[in-house]
Amino acid sequence: MDLQDRIIATFHSSIDFQATASEMLPPLLEHASGLMVNCLINDNKILTCGNGGSAALAQHFTSEMLHRHERDRPSLPAFALSTDSSTLTAIANHASFNEIFSKQVLALGQPGDILLVITSSCKSNNVVQAVQAAHERGMTVIALTGGDGGDVASLLSAEDFEIRAPADQACRIQEVHLLAMHSLCDLIDYQLFGGLEEEESYY
Repeated sequence: MDLQDRIIATFHSSIDFQATASEMLPPLLEHASGLMVNCLINDNKILTCGNGGSAALAQHFTSEMLHRHERDRPSLPAFALSTDSSTLTAIANHASFNEIFSKQVLALGQPGDILLVITSSCKSNNVVQAVQAAHERGMTVIALTGGDGGDVASLLSAEDFEIRAPADQACRIQEVHLLAMHSLCDLIDYQLFGGLEEEESYY
């Protein structure tokens, strides 16, 4: 296989998983967006966490909440737990890397808040402990997962919600997560602020 064929194969693989996700995920995304809208309407906030590429997605989500997705509108309260390097390294050094998110959730989370966890492995101990901490604080967990859902899915309560990417490969899972996250941002804006005129969009 030459390099261009390899590139084309990568695109086709991504397209196939996105097509499968488009058939499976819309009702899940609709429900999850409703949970987030209710959280925001009730003056609560959304905390997010993940590792590696999932941390980048978590930060991307909060930037779209705090600033804008496709329109100018009031900022929405969201906070990524992976952004404060001093806090992360202090917890990892003096306590445990497994607690870098959970200690923040216990300090910052309130009943009615949402913890959005984004994970492709679905078994990271720091994400697992964040879910457990969210339950201690009376928060709802929305989990973007993949594969078989792993340890994260097994921890979710009846009040929580899982959006599982129909893929096993980390890069494919993260690609589905990005599109799912953009869909959530769009649905939140639409439900809170109404339709977007075409000329208002950056795209």
